[in-house]
Amino acid sequence: MSDDSTATLASMRAGLAADPLWDFALAFYARPGVEAACLLLQDEADVDVCELLWHCWLHRHGLTLVAEPAPLVAIRRWQREVTVPLRALRRRLKPDAEHLAGTANVRRIIQLAELAAERETLLQLQHLAEHGDLRGALSTTTSKLENSLASRWKLQKKAQLLAAQTLESQLDPL
Repeated sequence: MSDDSTATLASMRAGLAADPLWDFALAFYARPGVEAACLLLQDEADVDVCELLWHCWLHRHGLTLVAEPAPLVAIRRWQREVTVPLRALRRRLKPDAEHLAGTANVRRIIQLAELAAERETLLQLQHLAEHGDLRGALSTTTSKLENSLASRWKLQKKAQLLAAQTLESQLDPL
């Protein structure tokens, strides 16, 4: 790695550290249409929302993931083994929670646990971007986010492509 590329990597990581992924995710998710777009991609295309938000955050910083870094396997396992079961349980309890106060309370607690699990995922993804060995995995991007997401998750349905387009339209550059 040349001195120039080392300086670029250090600058990139400093920029990521100054823009915490958790804070970005909360603010971005609250923008018009973003929550609906994320949930559509989650439910129809099996896209992990935390990983999706990570890609949006990277894109905001002018970066795109071009290869799968090894630590992503463990992060995805955490999502699959912890977050997804919590989400499924929370969703399964929704009908009963509408008329049973005790079930509603349990559902709220599960929702808090799900949110904590998602926060842990985002912290792990930020740590990977800031400190992981990403040589060859990240590239500076000039492509549209919509195209990058469609390619990564093989999005083809019109609603899925519109969701990716919505995410791009709501993303502010730095």
